[in-house]
Amino acid sequence: MKNRLRQTSLNLRSEGSILPADLLQRIGQSDPHLRGLTPEDYHLPPSVRLNEAINHSWTRLLGAWQSFQVALGKLPETDLGTTLTRERWLLPLFQELGYGRLTTARAIEIEGRTFPISHGWQQTPIHLVSKRIDLDKLPPSKAPGGRLSPHGLLQDLLNRSDAHLWGIVSNGCQLRLLRDNLRLSRQAYLEFDLNAIFDSQSFTDFTLLWLLCHQSRVELADGAPPETCWLEVWSKEAHELGARALDQLRNGVQQAIEALGRGFLAHPANQRLHDQLRSGELDRQDYYRQLLRLVYRLLYLFVAEDRDLLFSPEADETARQRYLDYYSVSRLRRLAERRVGTRHHDLYQALRVVMRGLGEEGLPALCLPALGGYLFSPQAIAALTDGEIANQHLLEAIRALAFLHDGQTRRTVDYRNLRSEELGSVYEALLELHPVIHLDARQFSLTTASGNERKTTGSYYTPESLVQCLLDSALEPVVEAAFERARPHGQAAIEAALLNLKVVDPACGSGHFLIAAAHRLARHLALVRTGDGEPSPEVTRQALRDVIGHCLYGVDLNPMAVEL
Repeated sequence: MKNRLRQTSLNLRSEGSILPADLLQRIGQSDPHLRGLTPEDYHLPPSVRLNEAINHSWTRLLGAWQSFQVALGKLPETDLGTTLTRERWLLPLFQELGYGRLTTARAIEIEGRTFPISHGWQQTPIHLVSKRIDLDKLPPSKAPGGRLSPHGLLQDLLNRSDAHLWGIVSNGCQLRLLRDNLRLSRQAYLEFDLNAIFDSQSFTDFTLLWLLCHQSRVELADGAPPETCWLEVWSKEAHELGARALDQLRNGVQQAIEALGRGFLAHPANQRLHDQLRSGELDRQDYYRQLLRLVYRLLYLFVAEDRDLLFSPEADETARQRYLDYYSVSRLRRLAERRVGTRHHDLYQALRVVMRGLGEEGLPALCLPALGGYLFSPQAIAALTDGEIANQHLLEAIRALAFLHDGQTRRTVDYRNLRSEELGSVYEALLELHPVIHLDARQFSLTTASGNERKTTGSYYTPESLVQCLLDSALEPVVEAAFERARPHGQAAIEAALLNLKVVDPACGSGHFLIAAAHRLARHLALVRTGDGEPSPEVTRQALRDVIGHCLYGVDLNPMAVEL
């Protein structure tokens, strides 16, 4: 049962405790090594295969979806449509997911607050609202939920309640799987676009929805805590797998640097590079730094392409497609997966066009913007810019960066959801390494050595848990004091007070602390602007841009740290 995670119907917003993309792929492919995917685990008779049960549900729901769309077309504009959305669509959907006929639930009270969640099953709150209500916006006054969006209402409940860990919210167009994320500074949820799934009849994506949101995934034995449900078991396994994958990513970055280092030394067109290294004009540590910058350019492009952030929304479609077909790192990943590579050097020449376009004045023919900054400037890899490297060495480096190995299984690195702290951890490992070069043998390797750059520059990576503790003790009191001073003067004064705060990291390293501080401040700013306990992603992103533009400053003794 093959599965592709397509952005048309699935939107993953992950901050570590929600299910990552590689786990979703394993679930969608019915990975035999993943527990919980047998027919018995879904309460099916052994004679019934999972695919058969899913197909029966799919057939029935296609008819329900068409009927729901017809009824919506006849709904008066003055009717919010909550009953129609539930009765004609969402309740049948949950019935096919094994919950039976969901009944209306009583409001949940926690710490003196009331949460009017519409439905529930065991310890799983299920909030179903009208198609005419946006999950991220405050509902109309006549709709339940008070001053919280449907998403914010459910998330606030999960964060405050020890008895509820996972929940589902849907308006019939989107269905979101949420988890308690009280300790996180960013939203974390899994979203299925029901419109895309049923309008385009994407059975593959429905399969993943069925496998993830089935009643058996949140079912608890009598008296069992919420942590024992299958979703949480999978989440913990994914966290352990992610830790192993991060170790492999560190190794992959080192292998990529070594492959590039050997490749540039081996190519016969790079005699000037040999002369510079032999004479000392190019220090061996500088050669390593330039290779590292090249790898970080590749990492940047992996993330930007996978998150669809490289192009402007107004980008010309023909130019965009030209880039994706002939110049993208996604193309290099596809080639690296299928081929070893040859002695030709055309792939690096194409990559050089991209890097120059990003570093100078942009390249309209490929829709590439000029990024500015040092990383993509010609000086950053001056010894490599006009050099050549064989396709086999470049593809070896791409393979090391793009793929992980779990036993005999090869998995793609999930750059779309790679977090800043994971990149910081990779950066920490690189500071331990020292280049070893044998020019005559055209060999380049990295080894750990005493007196390395990390120790001599005082560069150390700060773990995520310590960063959050530091933000709690150092940043939050300052934010609260700013609130107290500005609150009597209204919302505009509070916003201004937040944006006037200055956060300085005098040893910023990979920027891990500053990025975490930015997200913490952005959340406060978004809360002020919306009054919603769980602001929408759009509002939060705008707040993040404003915070970065006004509040953050970083310094470091190690120039490489500041660059990265």
